[in-house]
Amino acid sequence: MTISEALGRVRAAIEGAEAEAGRPAGSVTLIAVSKTFPEADVRTAIAAGQLVFGENRVQEAATKFPSVKADFPAVELHLIGPLQSNKAHEAVALFDVIHSVDREKIAAALAKEMQAQGRFPKLLVQVNTGEEPQKAGVAPRETVDFVRRCREVHGLTIAGLMCIPPVGDPPAPHFALLDELARRAGVPFRSMGMSSDYETAIGQGATHVRVGSAIFGYRDYGAA
Repeated sequence: MTISEALGRVRAAIEGAEAEAGRPAGSVTLIAVSKTFPEADVRTAIAAGQLVFGENRVQEAATKFPSVKADFPAVELHLIGPLQSNKAHEAVALFDVIHSVDREKIAAALAKEMQAQGRFPKLLVQVNTGEEPQKAGVAPRETVDFVRRCREVHGLTIAGLMCIPPVGDPPAPHFALLDELARRAGVPFRSMGMSSDYETAIGQGATHVRVGSAIFGYRDYGAA
Protein backbone atom coordinates (compact mmCIF):
# COMPACT_ATOMS: atom_id res chain seq x y z
CA MET A 1 0.00 0.00 0.00
CA THR A 2 1.32 3.45 -0.86
CA ILE A 3 1.52 6.30 1.64
CA SER A 4 -1.31 8.03 -0.22
CA GLU A 5 -3.50 4.94 -0.04
CA ALA A 6 -2.70 4.43 3.63
CA LEU A 7 -3.57 8.03 4.41
CA GLY A 8 -6.89 7.59 2.63
CA ARG A 9 -7.66 4.52 4.70
CA VAL A 10 -6.78 6.23 7.98
CA ARG A 11 -8.77 9.34 7.12
CA ALA A 12 -11.81 7.20 6.29
CA ALA A 13 -11.46 5.37 9.60
CA ILE A 14 -11.25 8.68 11.46
CA GLU A 15 -14.39 9.92 9.73
CA GLY A 16 -16.16 6.69 10.63
CA ALA A 17 -15.09 6.93 14.27
CA GLU A 18 -16.22 10.56 14.45
CA ALA A 19 -19.64 9.59 13.09
CA GLU A 20 -19.87 6.58 15.44
CA ALA A 21 -19.15 8.85 18.41
CA GLY A 22 -21.65 11.46 17.25
CA ARG A 23 -18.92 14.02 16.72
CA PRO A 24 -18.71 16.55 13.89
CA ALA A 25 -16.71 15.55 10.83
CA GLY A 26 -13.27 17.11 10.96
CA SER A 27 -13.20 17.45 14.75
CA VAL A 28 -10.11 15.19 15.02
CA THR A 29 -6.67 16.23 13.76
CA LEU A 30 -4.53 13.47 12.24
CA ILE A 31 -0.85 13.75 13.19
CA ALA A 32 1.22 11.65 10.79
CA VAL A 33 4.12 10.39 12.89
CA SER A 34 7.17 10.43 10.64
CA LYS A 35 9.85 9.45 13.17
CA THR A 36 12.59 7.26 11.60
CA PHE A 37 11.16 7.83 8.11
CA PRO A 38 13.05 9.95 5.56
CA GLU A 39 12.19 13.41 4.35
CA ALA A 40 11.12 11.91 1.02
CA ASP A 41 8.28 10.06 2.75
CA VAL A 42 7.17 13.27 4.45
CA ARG A 43 7.06 15.01 1.09
CA THR A 44 5.05 12.12 -0.37
CA ALA A 45 2.51 12.52 2.43
CA ILE A 46 2.35 16.27 1.80
CA ALA A 47 1.61 15.57 -1.86
CA ALA A 48 -1.32 13.46 -0.63
CA GLY A 49 -2.65 16.40 1.35
CA GLN A 50 -1.21 15.71 4.82
CA LEU A 51 0.14 18.84 6.52
CA VAL A 52 0.39 17.84 10.20
CA PHE A 53 3.36 15.71 11.29
CA GLY A 54 4.79 14.37 14.54
CA GLU A 55 8.38 13.65 15.52
CA ASN A 56 9.76 12.09 18.70
CA ARG A 57 13.22 13.61 18.75
CA VAL A 58 14.29 17.22 18.33
CA GLN A 59 17.56 16.25 16.64
CA GLU A 60 15.92 14.01 14.03
CA ALA A 61 13.26 16.60 13.24
CA ALA A 62 15.95 19.24 12.77
CA THR A 63 17.49 17.16 9.97
CA LYS A 64 14.21 16.79 8.05
CA PHE A 65 11.83 19.64 8.61
CA PRO A 66 13.54 23.01 8.11
CA SER A 67 13.65 22.50 4.35
CA VAL A 68 10.17 20.95 4.34
CA LYS A 69 8.70 23.90 6.23
CA ALA A 70 10.55 26.33 3.96
CA ASP A 71 8.90 24.73 0.94
CA PHE A 72 5.51 24.18 2.61
CA PRO A 73 4.82 26.94 5.18
CA ALA A 74 1.43 25.43 6.06
CA VAL A 75 3.07 22.31 7.52
CA GLU A 76 2.50 21.99 11.27
CA LEU A 77 5.09 20.06 13.28
CA HIS A 78 4.39 18.42 16.64
CA LEU A 79 6.95 17.17 19.15
CA ILE A 80 5.38 14.04 20.62
CA GLY A 81 8.45 12.56 22.33
CA PRO A 82 10.27 13.49 25.54
CA LEU A 83 11.97 16.86 25.76
CA GLN A 84 15.17 17.62 27.65
CA SER A 85 15.64 21.14 28.95
CA ASN A 86 18.87 21.56 26.96
CA LYS A 87 16.82 21.05 23.77
CA ALA A 88 14.22 23.69 24.65
CA HIS A 89 15.81 26.33 22.42
CA GLU A 90 15.70 24.09 19.34
CA ALA A 91 12.24 22.78 20.17
CA VAL A 92 10.71 26.24 20.44
CA ALA A 93 12.39 27.30 17.18
CA LEU A 94 11.21 24.28 15.18
CA PHE A 95 7.95 22.89 16.55
CA ASP A 96 4.47 24.35 16.38
CA VAL A 97 3.06 22.11 19.13
CA ILE A 98 4.91 20.40 22.00
CA HIS A 99 3.04 17.47 23.62
CA SER A 100 5.53 16.52 26.34
CA VAL A 101 5.57 19.17 29.06
CA ASP A 102 5.94 16.95 32.11
CA ARG A 103 7.91 18.72 34.86
CA GLU A 104 8.70 22.13 36.30
CA LYS A 105 12.18 22.28 34.75
CA ILE A 106 10.78 21.86 31.25
CA ALA A 107 8.01 24.39 31.87
CA ALA A 108 10.56 26.96 33.05
CA ALA A 109 12.92 26.30 30.13
CA LEU A 110 10.12 26.60 27.57
CA ALA A 111 8.83 29.81 29.14
CA LYS A 112 12.29 31.35 28.97
CA GLU A 113 12.87 30.32 25.35
CA MET A 114 9.43 31.37 24.15
CA GLN A 115 9.93 34.86 25.54
CA ALA A 116 13.46 35.08 24.15
CA GLN A 117 12.45 33.94 20.67
CA GLY A 118 9.04 35.56 20.51
CA ARG A 119 7.70 32.24 19.28
CA PHE A 120 4.88 30.54 21.13
CA PRO A 121 4.15 26.92 20.17
CA LYS A 122 1.06 25.34 21.67
CA LEU A 123 1.86 23.26 24.74
CA LEU A 124 0.36 20.02 26.05
CA VAL A 125 1.06 18.35 29.38
CA GLN A 126 1.96 14.67 29.18
CA VAL A 127 0.06 12.56 31.70
CA ASN A 128 1.33 9.17 32.84
CA THR A 129 -2.14 7.65 33.10
CA GLY A 130 -0.77 4.23 34.02
CA GLU A 131 1.67 5.70 36.58
CA GLU A 132 4.45 3.63 35.03
CA PRO A 133 7.79 4.35 36.74
CA GLN A 134 9.77 4.06 33.50
CA LYS A 135 7.53 6.44 31.55
CA ALA A 136 7.54 10.24 31.46
CA GLY A 137 4.48 12.22 32.42
CA VAL A 138 2.68 13.83 35.32
CA ALA A 139 0.70 11.55 37.63
CA PRO A 140 -3.06 11.88 37.11
CA ARG A 141 -3.65 13.15 40.65
CA GLU A 142 -1.10 15.93 40.07
CA THR A 143 -2.20 16.96 36.58
CA VAL A 144 -4.73 19.71 37.31
CA ASP A 145 -2.39 21.36 39.81
CA PHE A 146 0.57 21.10 37.41
CA VAL A 147 -1.46 22.80 34.66
CA ARG A 148 -2.33 25.56 37.14
CA ARG A 149 1.34 26.04 38.08
CA CYS A 150 2.34 26.18 34.41
CA ARG A 151 -0.11 29.04 34.01
CA GLU A 152 0.44 30.92 37.26
CA VAL A 153 4.14 30.33 37.94
CA HIS A 154 5.56 30.10 34.42
CA GLY A 155 3.04 32.17 32.48
CA LEU A 156 2.39 29.38 29.99
CA THR A 157 -0.81 28.78 28.08
CA ILE A 158 -1.54 25.05 28.21
CA ALA A 159 -3.64 23.89 25.27
CA GLY A 160 -4.27 20.29 26.31
CA LEU A 161 -3.13 16.95 27.65
CA MET A 162 -1.42 13.92 26.09
CA CYS A 163 -1.11 10.29 27.16
CA ILE A 164 0.34 6.96 26.05
CA PRO A 165 -1.49 4.06 27.74
CA PRO A 166 0.59 1.15 29.09
CA VAL A 167 1.29 -1.62 26.60
CA GLY A 168 -1.12 -4.46 27.21
CA ASP A 169 -3.74 -2.39 29.04
CA PRO A 170 -7.14 -1.77 27.48
CA PRO A 171 -6.69 1.80 26.26
CA ALA A 172 -10.25 3.10 26.67
CA PRO A 173 -10.07 3.68 30.47
CA HIS A 174 -6.84 5.65 30.02
CA PHE A 175 -8.41 7.77 27.30
CA ALA A 176 -11.50 8.36 29.46
CA LEU A 177 -9.25 9.43 32.33
CA LEU A 178 -7.37 11.90 30.14
CA ASP A 179 -10.65 13.32 28.86
CA GLU A 180 -11.87 13.84 32.42
CA LEU A 181 -8.59 15.45 33.50
CA ALA A 182 -8.73 17.78 30.49
CA ARG A 183 -12.22 18.85 31.49
CA ARG A 184 -11.11 19.51 35.06
CA ALA A 185 -8.04 21.44 33.88
CA GLY A 186 -10.08 23.48 31.44
CA VAL A 187 -8.02 22.63 28.35
CA PRO A 188 -9.45 21.80 24.91
CA PHE A 189 -6.92 19.40 23.35
CA ARG A 190 -6.71 15.67 24.08
CA SER A 191 -3.77 14.03 22.26
CA MET A 192 -4.37 10.30 22.53
CA GLY A 193 -4.55 7.28 20.29
CA MET A 194 -1.99 5.72 17.96
CA SER A 195 -2.10 3.31 15.02
CA SER A 196 -3.58 0.44 17.01
CA ASP A 197 -6.20 2.34 19.00
CA TYR A 198 -6.96 5.75 17.48
CA GLU A 199 -10.57 4.86 16.71
CA THR A 200 -11.10 3.98 20.38
CA ALA A 201 -9.48 7.28 21.36
CA ILE A 202 -11.85 9.22 19.12
CA GLY A 203 -14.76 7.57 20.89
CA GLN A 204 -13.34 8.85 24.18
CA GLY A 205 -12.87 12.45 23.05
CA ALA A 206 -9.48 12.63 21.30
CA THR A 207 -8.91 15.86 19.40
CA HIS A 208 -5.53 14.72 18.03
CA VAL A 209 -4.49 11.18 17.09
CA ARG A 210 -0.86 10.22 16.46
CA VAL A 211 -0.66 7.66 13.66
CA GLY A 212 2.64 6.44 12.23
CA SER A 213 2.95 2.81 11.15
CA ALA A 214 -0.56 2.71 9.68
CA ILE A 215 0.56 5.46 7.29
CA PHE A 216 4.28 4.98 6.69
CA GLY A 217 4.67 1.27 7.44
CA TYR A 218 6.73 -0.56 10.05
CA ARG A 219 9.80 1.17 11.39
CA ASP A 220 13.35 -0.15 11.23
CA TYR A 221 14.62 1.22 14.54
CA GLY A 222 18.02 -0.31 13.92
CA ALA A 223 18.47 2.04 10.99
CA ALA A 224 17.19 5.13 12.83
